Amino acid sequence: MRAADSLLSIVVPAYREGAHLAGSLRHIAEIVGQTGHPYEIVVIDDGSTDDTWKVISEASAAEPRIVGIRLSRNFGKESALAAGLTYSRGRAVIVMDADLQHPPELIPEMVRLWREDTAEVIEAQKLHLSHEPLPTRVRRRIFNGLVRRMSGFDLKEASDFKLLDEKVVRAWNQMGERSLFFRGMVPWLGFRVVRIPFEVATGARDDSNWSWRELVNLALVGLTAFSAVPLRLAAIMGGLFLMFAIGASIYTLIYRLLGNAQPGFTTVILLQMFTSSLILLCLGVIGEYIARIYDEVKARPRFVVTECVDARDHGH
Repeated sequence: MRAADSLLSIVVPAYREGAHLAGSLRHIAEIVGQTGHPYEIVVIDDGSTDDTWKVISEASAAEPRIVGIRLSRNFGKESALAAGLTYSRGRAVIVMDADLQHPPELIPEMVRLWREDTAEVIEAQKLHLSHEPLPTRVRRRIFNGLVRRMSGFDLKEASDFKLLDEKVVRAWNQMGERSLFFRGMVPWLGFRVVRIPFEVATGARDDSNWSWRELVNLALVGLTAFSAVPLRLAAIMGGLFLMFAIGASIYTLIYRLLGNAQPGFTTVILLQMFTSSLILLCLGVIGEYIARIYDEVKARPRFVVTECVDARDHGH
């Protein structure tokens, strides 16, 4: 049983959330206060171009338990999460979105399960509603299917809405890679997980609204960061095509010796197009891995903080 006076940290990445952020923070604070635990809310402004930082600064001035971290530019949600996990101090850290698509009402149950030492990771699992558009369901299935088959991690209906014990946070922060994939990195750590369901509110801005480009980029990061399967597939395809080429050569040689050589101009052109496409595909796969290596060897920071409002360092 974990202590009832353990500090809770709520990590909230925000990008252009100024219109509703103040209300979201008040609602989150109200629900977290019901747990009876001391708490802090760490809000990360991921280079917003609206008044998000102004809202965070005003909220922190009114409530010292709200900590504001401002990144120098838009590094992306994964890096903003990394900043939040770095600056949080709680014995348990809850990660959630700023637009309340992750219902704060689940927080007391997550904290209860954590206090009972049920698991080190309490993950909220999305229940998708029937009104979700067909293209959204197709995109999600393709994305989850690729990640599951290539990396071995089943992220079906997973979300970033999680409670992490402090030892999970320490282990996560020790993972030094720059190509971040929060949903994949947490299960990779191997801690005990308990899942509780929730429904995304109708009209909430869910990650299902991500573009194809964003989903493809996230899938590529997830696959190349956690699996060498694409590289092996490239080698397998090359081996299969080599066997096909050997068989075709034997077939052609036999017909040649029998005096039945075929014209085959169209066949040659098609084979050249096929082999060229296969070579370019394999080079593309290799290029993705080289790009990840390039990002890692530069060893640039995951994020850059340009401003911070933190009353914790002033006796509050």
